[in-house]
Amino acid sequence: MTVTTTGPDPEDLTARARIRDAAMQHFGEHGFERATIRGIAETAGVSSGLVRHHFGSKQALREACDAYLARMIRRLNDEVRSGDALLKGNPVATAKAAMGPYQQYLARALAEGSAETVFDEMVELSEQWLADLDKTRSDLPDVDRKTRATVGTAMALAIAVLHKHVSRGMGVDLFSPEGDLLLARTLIDIYSHPMLSLDDAADVRAVLDRIQAEQTKTDRGATLRRPEEHPHD
Repeated sequence: MTVTTTGPDPEDLTARARIRDAAMQHFGEHGFERATIRGIAETAGVSSGLVRHHFGSKQALREACDAYLARMIRRLNDEVRSGDALLKGNPVATAKAAMGPYQQYLARALAEGSAETVFDEMVELSEQWLADLDKTRSDLPDVDRKTRATVGTAMALAIAVLHKHVSRGMGVDLFSPEGDLLLARTLIDIYSHPMLSLDDAADVRAVLDRIQAEQTKTDRGATLRRPEEHPHD
């Protein structure tokens, strides 16, 4: 008898997605250490054995959650860069709707020091945007692109991590429709009006250069004054 396989069972794919979403809910609410396979399975409506069948371990399940978010972020980014999101409507609203259910998971994971896959993916995508923007800059960047992309990504993600404080300061729930609009307007205002002029930035860089030169001189002097380390008889 010949058995023909046609790929994964659709039911298995559906169960896998339910488990993944349940895991992000539990990781977001309880943290990775306190979340349990049993609790995730109950929320997903499956057995603990099926969770282990699909993912093997809790760590592998978290890695699958991160990989899923990274793919989603890349897809949304590609749509914006291609112009498809603009044709479909508001790209900010589209991204918020897609990422909304996973905000708590991402904030908790970042605060715990995980979600490396998501962070690194966002840094890489940010580098792509900066590569285009750098072509139109009137001044040369003072810092390499990856460093700028890394710090920019950290600043952007900090809003989600600090969402309770941001909401309190803004006077509106950051994750509400009103909060979305106010945050978007705020970011547009910040990004469209630099806090430093090019001349001011040049002055500050000159100060930093002097500090760096003095620090290098001090370090070199300390090295020269260090006693030779030879064994004595």
